[in-house]
Amino acid sequence: MASTAAPATAAEPLPGRADVVIVGGGVIGASIAFHLAEAAVARVLLLERDRPASGSSGKPIGGVRAQFSDPLNIRLGLRSLAAWRDFARRPGADIGLTTVGYLFLLADDRELAVFTEGVETQNRHGVPSRLLDPRAARELCPYVDPRGIVAAAYSPTDGHALPRAAVTGYLRAARRLGATVRTRCPVTAVDTEGGVIRAVRTPHGTVRTSTVICCAGAWSRAVGALAGVALPVTPLRRQIAFTGPLHPAPPRIPFTLDFGSTLYFHNDGAGGLLMGLSDPRQPPGFGREFSREWLAPLRTAAARRAPDLARLPVVDGWAGLYEMTPDRNALIGETTRPGRFLYATGFSGHGFLQAPAVGELVRDLYLGREPFLDIGPLAASRFDDGAAPTARPEAHII
Repeated sequence: MASTAAPATAAEPLPGRADVVIVGGGVIGASIAFHLAEAAVARVLLLERDRPASGSSGKPIGGVRAQFSDPLNIRLGLRSLAAWRDFARRPGADIGLTTVGYLFLLADDRELAVFTEGVETQNRHGVPSRLLDPRAARELCPYVDPRGIVAAAYSPTDGHALPRAAVTGYLRAARRLGATVRTRCPVTAVDTEGGVIRAVRTPHGTVRTSTVICCAGAWSRAVGALAGVALPVTPLRRQIAFTGPLHPAPPRIPFTLDFGSTLYFHNDGAGGLLMGLSDPRQPPGFGREFSREWLAPLRTAAARRAPDLARLPVVDGWAGLYEMTPDRNALIGETTRPGRFLYATGFSGHGFLQAPAVGELVRDLYLGREPFLDIGPLAASRFDDGAAPTARPEAHII
């Protein structure tokens, strides 16, 4: 039976030495901790500055999908979807996975052309996505006004899950397998000598180690700087609104997204709807306060694509952080100097859905194994010297 004990706080003594120190207790760090511990890596230590899932992993929309345009992201999504479906067995937790599909609404021929190519690429990789006419889209999601779209793209194997439950499940399993988790324990320095990592320092003590894995999400730039590593990650506030229970209860609908406006919505599991929108006016920063002024562009977008949503009440909401990179694709890799500084960050809104596959990839990177996917194109070095990379195209970004 899985342990139900909470991760230890830094009030408990830190180990004096670790083979691997993971910085960040969100879903990426938790997945990596589990995969390393499962592979019998000794002395795995995860350090979290606050509580597990207290950063970006505590407030995402929970979407899981393989509907991308870039084959690399498609493969990350497919690998992760398989792991999410198997999560109750391995590592062993209920994450509330709801396989309702993703439905992208397409407003014009340009968007249709992008998604036509995307569906062809997805199908070649085994994703059962397809294009639908407006009437079929409305049949799947009765909130959609079919007069405002020319088509939709749908994959029935996508859906959404509960990120906090996933973090908890991964960490409990990691601890059961021998990993150590310490919360409220920020890393304040990374000691290096001759291009080699020697230790990490915290307010609660120093841990000798030769390997650091940065999974600090929106805070990764600062963590990387402690080791002299440039990680171009910028925080960006994203907000979510909840209608509260509706009467009558909403129908079961796909995770529905209007591609042009970035409006998205799905069932919230409590008899209501969750709604969101990427506000193009939002400046970068660490602010995580919910602002009701943001509801105005949300309702405007809803009025165009799903008019009934624009009239629904909003009883609650919250704001979280996206960890953005210049090309809105992840940073996964290892630096040459200092050696054994690994990183998995900058997922730009896709960290939760890609977390199982990323845990595998970083495990294999640490162990020197051949990974299931070449992650060379995701190295942070693609941004060296201020270059504007073009090698990671991804059209299906929300």
